[in-house]
Amino acid sequence: MMPRLLRRGGRRGLALAIFMLLDAALPAFAEEAGTAHPELWPKTASPGAFIDAARETKIASLIASMTLEEKVGQTIQADVSAIRPEELRRYPLGALLAGGNSAPGRNTHAEPAAWLALVKAYQDVAMEARAGHVPIPLLFGVDAVHGHSKIVGATVFPHNIGLGAARDPELIRLIGEATAKEVAATGFNWTFAPTLAIPRDIHWGRTYEGYSEEPEIVARYAGPMALGLQGELAAGQSMQAGHILATAKHFLGDGATEGGVDQGDARISEHELIRLHNAGYPPAIESGALSVMASFSSWNGVKHSGNKTLLADVLKGRMGFEGFVVGDWNAHGQLAGCTPTDCPRALNAGVDLFMAPDSWKGLFENTLAAARDGRIPMERLDDAVRRILRAKLVFGASDGFSPLAGQFENLGAAAHRAIARRAVRESLVLLKNNGATLPLRSSAHVIVTGDGADNIGKQSGGWTLNWQGLGNANADFPNGQSIYTGLRAALEAGGGSAELSADGEFRARPDAAFVIFGESPYAEFQGDIDTLEFEAGGGPNLALLRKLKAKGVPVVAIFLSGRPLWTNPHINASDAFVAAWLPGSEGAGVADVLIGDKDGRARHDFRGRLSFSWPSRADRVPGHQSEGNYAPQFAYGYGLSYAQPAELALLSEDPGARREARNLERYFLNGREQAPWRFQLSGAVAQTTIDAGAQENGRRLDWSGDGAFAVTGPVVDLTRQANGDMALVVRYRVEAAAANPVLLSVSCGPQCGGAIDASKLFAPSPKDEWRIERIKLSCFRSAGADLSRIASPFTLTTSGRFSITLTELRLVPDEGHADCPPR
Repeated sequence: MMPRLLRRGGRRGLALAIFMLLDAALPAFAEEAGTAHPELWPKTASPGAFIDAARETKIASLIASMTLEEKVGQTIQADVSAIRPEELRRYPLGALLAGGNSAPGRNTHAEPAAWLALVKAYQDVAMEARAGHVPIPLLFGVDAVHGHSKIVGATVFPHNIGLGAARDPELIRLIGEATAKEVAATGFNWTFAPTLAIPRDIHWGRTYEGYSEEPEIVARYAGPMALGLQGELAAGQSMQAGHILATAKHFLGDGATEGGVDQGDARISEHELIRLHNAGYPPAIESGALSVMASFSSWNGVKHSGNKTLLADVLKGRMGFEGFVVGDWNAHGQLAGCTPTDCPRALNAGVDLFMAPDSWKGLFENTLAAARDGRIPMERLDDAVRRILRAKLVFGASDGFSPLAGQFENLGAAAHRAIARRAVRESLVLLKNNGATLPLRSSAHVIVTGDGADNIGKQSGGWTLNWQGLGNANADFPNGQSIYTGLRAALEAGGGSAELSADGEFRARPDAAFVIFGESPYAEFQGDIDTLEFEAGGGPNLALLRKLKAKGVPVVAIFLSGRPLWTNPHINASDAFVAAWLPGSEGAGVADVLIGDKDGRARHDFRGRLSFSWPSRADRVPGHQSEGNYAPQFAYGYGLSYAQPAELALLSEDPGARREARNLERYFLNGREQAPWRFQLSGAVAQTTIDAGAQENGRRLDWSGDGAFAVTGPVVDLTRQANGDMALVVRYRVEAAAANPVLLSVSCGPQCGGAIDASKLFAPSPKDEWRIERIKLSCFRSAGADLSRIASPFTLTTSGRFSITLTELRLVPDEGHADCPPR
């Protein structure tokens, strides 16, 4: 095996061969929780091939000329939503990002020119020639994780889970190249990709960001994606035009957390951490990846942002990584003894660049103080700055901009869309095709139905235009095609037709029905789930499938999801079932495979094979092929094709034990308190159930003296929600103005702050006017709340007379509209 791998892949083949032999080669060792043993880890071949003496001399000269403030500034990254360009004159930061919902003027649908102008405004200040300042361009990062998907008109590629099913490393390189060109066109020079996680529990909300549950695919993809984004790097040469910095993330074991909990703890041996979860990093480093992002998560109780044995001793030492380590969104604030604004521990452990989106100013001051008093050794600070400057000089552009900046024709370019369409074709996995239902002849008449039929936003998923991918309409994808549009075009080209039907009804009896449905968009921890059952207990999509089946219409189900889910009833109710994952903006790629020619001959066969095992039960993950508890419905590597058909027998429709889902984010909706949360009144306050636009959907609260209204329940940790910029949404109507100040708080026990003056929010309003307020969770943290132990996520307190009616209380992603209440 090893000689064949070496012949095939050169240095990257060597890394893959070493990885495949690790299972047999690693010795047993005494485990110390969260402590790595560098001698057990693989070395990487030529990790710093881009380093040359002349560049290193220039870096040393730059460092020597910098003030301590400038050095500290290089280690801090702010989000554009929390810093103005002119503030860079006082705080000379080295990097910025446009996070999930950040955008020019808070408009996530801004034109490309507005994005370029935003980046330029900051770069211009960073490059000013002024006294006491060394002009150094900014690193400007963006989450281009499946194409430059934050920008209207860009090509949106399938999410990684679909690309893993394609098993095509050359395709991955092409996607990286196309993405880099589109990112560079808008002025950014850095993306937080590729994700090299090995998701082992599909309850995890980031499963779709991983290529596979097994390391072999990730090991084959990591290098090509880094090469596609960055190009070949060589000593003495700058990055080629149209390329950008890549980020291998999240180091390490983010896909191994207990229960699939985002930002959780991977309770595994070092042996397993190396054998499985490190698989993608050696080939990414060998290919020149200039940055690695440390994970939010922990390994055996130790947060990665503070794990010196992994970041410094293994990654930078044993593995020879010469780029820089960036933290995740305020992740340093989760370390013991740290806050988002004060954390020398993370820098001393090996983080070179703090991602401090909204905490940057306090972090700058405190890091500066720590450098002055020696808590951060100057040698460590200089090393961090050296690594960051090295990446900037390798990028090469003296102003921070690629030569492609402003060439907006690269966004959604025909060549890039062709690559994306190919990626859709190759990623489709055929799970069932009884009676050779597919391919369908192009002269057929079909109906297309389901809530994903004509919905590019749904088929694109999270990390699309905004963080969670919510609220996106087809008009927001001017270069895209929905799956319905693609099917219609393929059928009309062959003399057939496609009828879009919202409810599955039809005028003329169709030759087949395409039902397109699946998960709604989500990202990160908001996608964590407690059951693998899609539509627990049945639902509208299953009813639609069964209705069409009962009418004798051949039914083709196209399932959109960020992970395999227990869908046995839906598969049974379909003649053909296709896992389409989250295909992105090129819906026509689906039609390329499902619609044949006029005679029904396939134009493209199914190539996709499962890169994740499909569950046979809803109450547990199916295990993995190398484990003794492996019991999938469809095994890793499964996938039918037209060339190799098979009939599928009826599947069991017993989901297993159903569990009550955890609910951290919904408190009061549709007139009902949402379990496990309940309303609690104390003092002189009373409540009445009223009609507020619907039957008994409102609760009126009337104060007659000192009193409090609270949402109460179990003690919960809302740290992730605050770091994720979630906001508390309150829909209400003021019935009688407050006589005294109104305090809004989250309760975290005695002596715990968190109260903010909300009097202006509840000021008198025109009669019958309903208001919706969005208050960032971080506002309560700033007021002193310990968000790791919240017993009440909403408490209103006042004295004297006051009356309001509530119809909605919940947490939602901030899409740029939330803020702290005005004083």
